Amino acid sequence: MNNYDQAGRRLVNDAFGMNRFLTKTYGWMTLSVLISGIVAYLMGGMYHVSFSYGATIVGFILWFVLAFATQSVAMRNAFAGFIMLVVFSALTGGLFSYVFMMYSSTAIAEAFFTTTIDFAIMAIIGVTTKKSLDKIGTQAMAAFIALLVVSIINLFLHNPLFDLFISFIAVIIFTAFTAYDSQKIKEAFNEYGSEVSENGLAINGAMILYMDFINLFLNLLRIFGLGDDNR
Repeated sequence: MNNYDQAGRRLVNDAFGMNRFLTKTYGWMTLSVLISGIVAYLMGGMYHVSFSYGATIVGFILWFVLAFATQSVAMRNAFAGFIMLVVFSALTGGLFSYVFMMYSSTAIAEAFFTTTIDFAIMAIIGVTTKKSLDKIGTQAMAAFIALLVVSIINLFLHNPLFDLFISFIAVIIFTAFTAYDSQKIKEAFNEYGSEVSENGLAINGAMILYMDFINLFLNLLRIFGLGDDNR
């Protein structure tokens, strides 16, 4: 066998491995969104379940803990990480089930389809572009931190127009994050794929992309739901 045969076979194997990894990552991310949507619809759209203030606080504390713990656990035990991802997705659906009581089905559908198209386009760009998106990622993170500060300030101001402005900026930020994170997930597989659990790495990627998708959706929903009678 000559060197050209070896190089060609290695490239085919690398491409196959990458495709398998990305299929797992985006497949599990899609499953997470589906679980959240079903739980949110059942709790908010069908049974109109509402949580007490205390239950909401406990729920969000658990949500934050799971968000970080899932990624850590997944690298040590992929199966446990996957179960935690499913639980996290269901919890997210429960915590944000209020959207089915606050917004019309039209606004929800418009926000969801817009999010899906936006996410898909940016994910494809992130995976296929050869240009480094590190600068965009750094800028998006800086903007996100600034947005958090502004959002906290607006909690005291209660300015609806300011809230709308925040949502527009957040959409831009998480659109940028989607492309950046997609590229970073691909790079992580290229760099560490042979050294760590492929499934664990895919669960990590699915969690990151899921968060991008959910944040995109919630902020687009605030925009599409402006003036909604169900609010």
